[in-house]
Amino acid sequence: MGSALVRGLVESGKMQANMVVAFDVDRNKLSLLEADLGICPAKSIQETIGHDTGMLILAVKPQNIEGVLDAIAGTVHDRLIIISIAAGICTRFILATLKRPARVIRAMPNAPAMVGKGATALCKGGIADDADMRKALDVFSAVGRAVSVDEKMMNLVTGLSGSGPAYILAVMEALTDAGVLLGLDRPTARALTVQTVVGAAALADSEDVHLGVLKDRITSPGGTTIAGLHVLERAGMHGILMDAVAAATRRAEELEPKQ
Repeated sequence: MGSALVRGLVESGKMQANMVVAFDVDRNKLSLLEADLGICPAKSIQETIGHDTGMLILAVKPQNIEGVLDAIAGTVHDRLIIISIAAGICTRFILATLKRPARVIRAMPNAPAMVGKGATALCKGGIADDADMRKALDVFSAVGRAVSVDEKMMNLVTGLSGSGPAYILAVMEALTDAGVLLGLDRPTARALTVQTVVGAAALADSEDVHLGVLKDRITSPGGTTIAGLHVLERAGMHGILMDAVAAATRRAEELEPKQ
């Protein structure tokens, strides 16, 4: 995800490559970014923060965040915006570990950010202000769509847009299998399924109307679509998907580190 953000920022023109200083314990990943984009590699996490550094993005796994915060605590300054994408790590935990006031933004991107089509929710903590949030939103707009939410909604965001791509992929797999069951070869069934989902998403994005309105435009009286929808509704599709989001949200709450 860190590589995707760097690539998005540089390729969108939001940031010049020579202004990006990056560190990764995996030197191969760092060398690839340097070769592909021309970013500046650092020898340690501390080297990524200078007196004039405006933003630090912590693209690390949740289990590693405490060690990283301990390592940078002595170099954090009041002007630095710290953005964490560590899943389930609240701003309160970050501030408590740093043991000092800081401008903290928590972000929850999802997997499609790696192809520039992500959905990211962000919330602010500590001494971060609205201007800091605008800068963070601009960063994540380089890899998709970014929105601001209250931190109390972040576990829900994890269950909805964080886990959501997996739900959609499971539906796509089922549609593809249906095509194969009824006679299509798998590559053709897959291609039709992928484009159907891409097209439906583009259609939903084209108008700010209730999704049911768009669905109804496709559904003719007594036609094929209503016959299929009848089966889905009889099986409880709406309730199943809503329960899936609720279950993922509860699990996100359980995984939050307790202080």
